[in-house]
Amino acid sequence: MTIFERMQKLDRRWIYIVVALAIIIPLMIPYNSDNVTTPPTENLYQMIDSFAGREDRAILLSFYHDAATMPELFPMEVAILRHCFERNVKVFTLTWMPAGAPIIEYAINTVKEEFPNIQSGVDYCNFGYKPQPFALVLGMGDNIANTMNTDAEGRKLENLPIMRGINNYSEMNLVVEFSGSVAGMTWITYARPKYGLNVAVGVTAVMAADLYPYLQSGQLIGMLTGLKGAAEYEKLVDVFAAYRDPTRDYSIKVDEDGNKILPGRPFGREILEDESTKRLIRITTQTEAEFTMDQFTAFCAKYPEYIPLLNKLSEVRDDKIIIDISKITPEMRAEMDEALYQELYRLTGDTPYKFKVARIGMNAQSVAHIMIIVFIILGNIGYFIQKARTAKN
Repeated sequence: MTIFERMQKLDRRWIYIVVALAIIIPLMIPYNSDNVTTPPTENLYQMIDSFAGREDRAILLSFYHDAATMPELFPMEVAILRHCFERNVKVFTLTWMPAGAPIIEYAINTVKEEFPNIQSGVDYCNFGYKPQPFALVLGMGDNIANTMNTDAEGRKLENLPIMRGINNYSEMNLVVEFSGSVAGMTWITYARPKYGLNVAVGVTAVMAADLYPYLQSGQLIGMLTGLKGAAEYEKLVDVFAAYRDPTRDYSIKVDEDGNKILPGRPFGREILEDESTKRLIRITTQTEAEFTMDQFTAFCAKYPEYIPLLNKLSEVRDDKIIIDISKITPEMRAEMDEALYQELYRLTGDTPYKFKVARIGMNAQSVAHIMIIVFIILGNIGYFIQKARTAKN
């Protein structure tokens, strides 16, 4: 038999095994791959980022789903919360579904582990589960504190520091709703025409086609689509919000002109296309912090008492100064300032697993799709060759 005839007679269980391995192996052994970002994702990122450091701006995240759609929606929620915590954006959360309340807590706690200084009621506020969505959507347009009254912990909203400068949709001027069904429709129908509220959505991939018309009409300012949208947002957070300038001292909150010093950097298309950005989007484990000579000098100036240790750890490679944190011994770590170690770790560009789940999932999804396409092509070629030979005989 020819190879194509063998393919026709191949036991389908072998195909299932190959596809299963194509999914399992990339999940267990991640590899670096790029993910081209799209305008709906970039527009949402830029809108949220425009609120960075502002007392009079906030966003609202609506968790309108249960656990069934978490594989696609939860990575989006984690990525946006991480963006807000990195760039000092006030964020409020709520859900119209009782099953959504524990998902909010899970998402917030997942991200907060990496941000010990983030405080409830100061940097974020969780409204929890709220019934009567139509009344609350309209009520918040007039006054948020009077409509919601208390947060999920029972605290009076008007007494919370986060409410300073936040009154209604004029300040909380963006809502992002995550849903596996009719995402954003309540906000688009009631809040946007009456109050001009900006609306964006995060949806499962199967729902995206229904919502593209709202993007084209301008009723949605952005949209995250399934695991692909979550992977795109993770990339943007790594490249911009999680970025750290080695020369900048982030322990100083205000510069000499009185302006806030925010971690990260503003969005820029030229940065995404820059060759150096490839180092920031790797999802494999990274241990090396890279400096130019000027950057290393400025970095050492922030920790003058540790200059001998930094010189001992550094090595020159391709006109760059490299510090490999995996070479820091327990004894070195014990005598090293924790802030110094954490900053070195930040500068390696290593991303904790929970902040790259969507990108790892996209790797597995891509490999599995390619394998299925290969099987379809080979199967069709074999079928038509076999059919032609049968007709000839």
